[in-house]
Amino acid sequence: MPPKAANRRPTSWELRLRRFGHVEPPRTSTRDRLAVPFPEPGSRLWRALGLSPAAAGRLARWSGWGGPLLVALLAGLTRFWRLGSPRAVVFDETYYAKDAWSLLRLGYEGTWPDREIADPQILADPQVIPLSGTGSFVAHPPMGKWVIALGEWMFGLNPFGWRFMTAVLGTLSVLMLCRTGRRLFRSTALGCLAGALMALDGLHYVMSRTALLDLIVMFFVLAAFGCLLIDRDQARARLAAALPVDGDGHTRPNHVTGDRAGTGARPWRLTAGFFLGLAAATKWNGLYFLALFLALTVLWDVGARRVAGAHHPYRAVLRRDLGWSVLSLVPVTVLTYLATWTGWFLSDNGYGRHRADGRGGTGSWIPAPLRSLWHYEYGVYQFNVGLHTPHTYESNPWSWPVLGRPVLFHYDAPEPGKAGCRTTADCSQVILALGTPLLWWSACCALVYLLYRWAMRRDWRAGAILCAVAAGYLPWFLYQDRTIFSFYAVVFVPYLSLAVTMMLAALLGPPGATEKRRTRGAVAAGALVLLIAWNFIYFFPIYTGQTIPYADWRARMWLDTWI
Repeated sequence: MPPKAANRRPTSWELRLRRFGHVEPPRTSTRDRLAVPFPEPGSRLWRALGLSPAAAGRLARWSGWGGPLLVALLAGLTRFWRLGSPRAVVFDETYYAKDAWSLLRLGYEGTWPDREIADPQILADPQVIPLSGTGSFVAHPPMGKWVIALGEWMFGLNPFGWRFMTAVLGTLSVLMLCRTGRRLFRSTALGCLAGALMALDGLHYVMSRTALLDLIVMFFVLAAFGCLLIDRDQARARLAAALPVDGDGHTRPNHVTGDRAGTGARPWRLTAGFFLGLAAATKWNGLYFLALFLALTVLWDVGARRVAGAHHPYRAVLRRDLGWSVLSLVPVTVLTYLATWTGWFLSDNGYGRHRADGRGGTGSWIPAPLRSLWHYEYGVYQFNVGLHTPHTYESNPWSWPVLGRPVLFHYDAPEPGKAGCRTTADCSQVILALGTPLLWWSACCALVYLLYRWAMRRDWRAGAILCAVAAGYLPWFLYQDRTIFSFYAVVFVPYLSLAVTMMLAALLGPPGATEKRRTRGAVAAGALVLLIAWNFIYFFPIYTGQTIPYADWRARMWLDTWI
């Protein structure tokens, strides 16, 4: 802090505000405002456990990775526990598990008999795989199915094999969220809390143990979000380093630097484009993240140049940053998307592969394989927007945040004495794609708080979280007449966890708060986290398909719409 600023006398208005408990925020240098440093990790906890100062310091330094790895390990143990159970084709696994095997064997999606015939044959012993080489029309791009195919390549076409990779990505996403939250909040503890909250979410848990595409989209989008955060930090650090230093060793805003300085190579933004391409190549809703994340990076660049002293930050971004932002994200995303279709391009029997061969027209200068893919994808678009087949568990997006209509993935009713049913009455085996209720209902409050932080306090962290939630949630309102399901919401579960974490951090109180205030906040925040953990444990049997008495299943149906 400059000496003059440190010794500045408070104004009369500031003196009045102090009577009501107002605490002036600490004044920081421009360099620190641009590149907020990570605080030194504290070792008080480790010293309290009896470790020497040197050992406590080492553990504190390792906590930046040690804490997230521990949270991810616990998440992985729960996700891989009895992963092959139930030995059944759960919900839409009937499409993606078989298409993944077809990609592995043919390079494109072949044709299978009806599910009533094919599924029992796949689960039989000895197994029969009734795959035909005739290309089949499918509703989603191939990337997510290639991911599922990796597990099938290692373990075979069986429930454990086709669920293996979603369990891996579910575990790794917890690790990524811990590290992402750490960078976002500049706190290892808050980062680990965000990851732990997602590990305790029932929807994320069920989707991590089911061979569907939506968790794979979530993983790639979260990876892109983390890459953009790293890119933001690095670009701002380069701007900070370019600022002139005065005689006292302090940095000041400088309009020449803010308007004209470059930010150098930005490989993390290219990496984000790669992951967004993989997300769009899994399901098309990944494209909405590309659009909103591009706008988010532009606004981040505007904010950085404004802090650096630019007189015209928008003009500076238009001149120095916008073009590279678009080139870093859009072409990389498109090329990545096309690369995931390599198996189809190299095939002769993929659906519609040679449709454009030998055809003229205004677009005849475009290579025939690309035109064939365009026709194929247009047909997929028409199918997806026109899907209006009624379904028992379809739901409107308005009901998703409050868990109005979860999706039943699997149900069986074992008779007494069979399949672990130890009661005289019937039992239930259920897998319900239901978010942990207390976490989701807390997230509804947290999103309101973040709207306040973003609109009234200009908190960029709140804006980033809200942007990601909006990209994953709001586009579904365009298709309210379409058959859609609440488990699509898993794509924005990481950002709900970040929102709840930010709300809990505010509940703890600011760093300058009194010990009494901090203690009360810690008790309240800890109580909520414990309730969320209890809530996850309580619903655990209906997340995993365990055999429980019918009355126990009925007791967990808190809302009639869950049945």
